[in-house]
Amino acid sequence: MNQKTVVEQPVRLYESAAKIHARSVKGRYARLRVIAVWCLLGLFYLLPWLSFDGRPLVLFDLPARRFHVFGLTLVPQDLFLLTGLLIAAAMTLFFFTNLAGRLWCGYACPQTVWTEAFMWIENWIEGDRLQRVKLDRSPWTLRKLRLRTSKHLLWLALALWTGLSFVGFFVPIRELIGQALDWHLQGWALFWILFYGFATWGNAGFMREQVCRYMCPYARFQSVMFDRDTLIISYDQARGEPRKQVARQDASQAGDCIDCTLCVQVCPTGIDIRDGLQYECIACAACVDACDSVMDKVGKPRGLIRYSSARRDSEGRFHFLRPRLLAYAVVWLAVIGGFAGLLLERSTLELDVIRDRHAMVRTVADGKVENIYTLKLTNKTSIARTVLVQVRSEQGEVLELSQASFLVQPYQTLREVVAISAEPLAGQPTMGLEFSARWQDLDELQARAQARFIGRAM
Repeated sequence: MNQKTVVEQPVRLYESAAKIHARSVKGRYARLRVIAVWCLLGLFYLLPWLSFDGRPLVLFDLPARRFHVFGLTLVPQDLFLLTGLLIAAAMTLFFFTNLAGRLWCGYACPQTVWTEAFMWIENWIEGDRLQRVKLDRSPWTLRKLRLRTSKHLLWLALALWTGLSFVGFFVPIRELIGQALDWHLQGWALFWILFYGFATWGNAGFMREQVCRYMCPYARFQSVMFDRDTLIISYDQARGEPRKQVARQDASQAGDCIDCTLCVQVCPTGIDIRDGLQYECIACAACVDACDSVMDKVGKPRGLIRYSSARRDSEGRFHFLRPRLLAYAVVWLAVIGGFAGLLLERSTLELDVIRDRHAMVRTVADGKVENIYTLKLTNKTSIARTVLVQVRSEQGEVLELSQASFLVQPYQTLREVVAISAEPLAGQPTMGLEFSARWQDLDELQARAQARFIGRAM
């Protein structure tokens, strides 16, 4: 009896993704990406070096709890402005996503921007797509070692400079440079420079499209902001099909797509846009530039792959003004207006009043009733200033404060305990108080706070 030989085959639970070698492309959208990369990277690397009125233009001074942003100095009491700014940024993203799809991903996302910069270095050192593929498949030689070493050294230099610039938003950049040149970098500054540099090197140099595919949550929920008129990268299937292989058999049925696969070769995430809209598409429009160049060479009109919408593809028309976009626009403008209003109404003096919970009320020697309060005065300016505080009852009577003048240092929150005395209340146990504060050199009222006064000893 013959016995069959059983050959065991290993079962792979996980298969590593194939490396994507994106081909460089030229065109109008490629030029827009280059402009966006230069502007955004220039802004990121330049801002820590700029100063205004003797202070960095942008500096988040965490130890001192001060945040210098374009000439405006914010303190922890102003963090509500940061909340407003984040809401405005989110609404901006929602609005433009509904209008034109993933513009953020294709042109402004940090992952896209730094990956583009790393790919420029890679193309410069190793060559374009075919040369890089050939280099990957070739055995290790001195030339391959030299090219790979040069590439990674430049990547690491850019990544470390990125980490240094990032920390420069929290520690003055000139101080960091001085410490780095003297080899005195240490502590948290050194940790975050290395951490952010390593993250940049790994994300932009190795992970690339994996970040967009598996790590970025925006790719998963951005479709809920789309409608039938949202601009997306679209392949005109009616015009392009059948492709080259079918056309060889029946020339009369030939579509415009010659199946050159350039649209796939230039895609940074490695998808085939001809298979329809996919969540991996970051709307960089590289496939549009590649296809347009091919159409120019074969003498056919551009637009086989283009910015379009589901309604335009099915019905041949496009609605720019539609309910969802208008709703996003109204909310977006309201948030922007509210944030601007909060910024304009921001006071340079903050006042908070806290009642003493240990000694609620006491009777003093002259028969009056005394309450104790803690005043918190925050000076949001860069100079020491004197604050005058006044308190009135709900009937408008000015009450006596144990101390009414306070010197507050720059960006300081001063805590002072004060006492208020008044005649015992006859008809009611408590009355309302209004504290008001102003700078000594200004008559304009800067801040108010409310409190209660207990008018009878218990």
